[in-house]
Amino acid sequence: MVAVVTGASRGIGKATAEALSRNGYRVIALSRTPCPVAGVESKACDVTNAEQVRAAFADIERIDLLVNNAGFGISGAAEYTSAEDLHRQFELNVFALTLVTQCALPALKAAKGRILNISSAAAVFPIPFQSFYSASKAAVESLTGAWRSELAAFGVSVGTLRLGDVKTGFTAARQKNVIGDDEYGGRISRSVAVMERDEQNGMAPEQIAEAVVRTAKRKRMPLITTVGAKYKFFCALAKLLSAGAVNRIVRMMYIPK
Repeated sequence: MVAVVTGASRGIGKATAEALSRNGYRVIALSRTPCPVAGVESKACDVTNAEQVRAAFADIERIDLLVNNAGFGISGAAEYTSAEDLHRQFELNVFALTLVTQCALPALKAAKGRILNISSAAAVFPIPFQSFYSASKAAVESLTGAWRSELAAFGVSVGTLRLGDVKTGFTAARQKNVIGDDEYGGRISRSVAVMERDEQNGMAPEQIAEAVVRTAKRKRMPLITTVGAKYKFFCALAKLLSAGAVNRIVRMMYIPK
C-alpha cells in the first residue's frame, strides 16, 4: 500500500510517515525539506505551488492513503490581520490541501483509497485571537464532509482527524501579530500565552501518528475522529450546550483576566 503525507519533514507529519512505514506502507513525503525517516521517499514540494504539486504527483501511479497534514497558524486580533496574512493562512491550510487532493484523486479513485485531513478542535471551538486559523480548520471539516459524499460513488473514503493541543514546532512557527494589544488591554498576548502553554503540555506527535494508522485501517473510516479523551469529552459537551454557552466557556479559557 502507498501513502502520501504532506508536511512530513517534522512534527506530526514526520511521526505519521514513520508510523505508516512501520505498518507496511510505502510512504511518499511531500514537503519543502526532506523527511528524515529511513525508508520514506521524499519529494521536494511546496504544496502551495501548483506546478510543483502537479509534478510531484505526475509519477505516483498508486495512492491508497493521502494524509493532508501540512498547515500553520497565525494569531492576533482579526481587526488588525492583514489581507496578505489572511490569504497565507487559507492558502496553506485550505487551498493547498484542495490542490493536493485534486492531484491525488486519479490515483486514489483507481485504488479506491482513503483521504485523511488533519483538523483541529479549533474548528469546533473558535479561539479568540486565532480566529482565522479556527476558520481554516472549520473549512477543512466542511470540505471533508462534502468530499465524502461526492467521492463515495468512486469508493474513495474521506475523513478528518480532529486534534487537540500537540507538542510540536507548530507553536514556535506560529506567526504572531500583537498589533493592538494595548488597545485590547493585553488580551492578545495573554490569550496567545494560554495557547502556547496548552500546546507545550499537549499530546506527543507519536500519539497522533498512531491515531492516523488506526483510523486509516478501520473497515469503515469515520467522518470525524477526535484524538484524546479530553478533547472527545469537550466535543461531546459542545453538542449538549448552546452555541452561546460554548462561546462563553472558550472566552473564559482563552482570555484570562
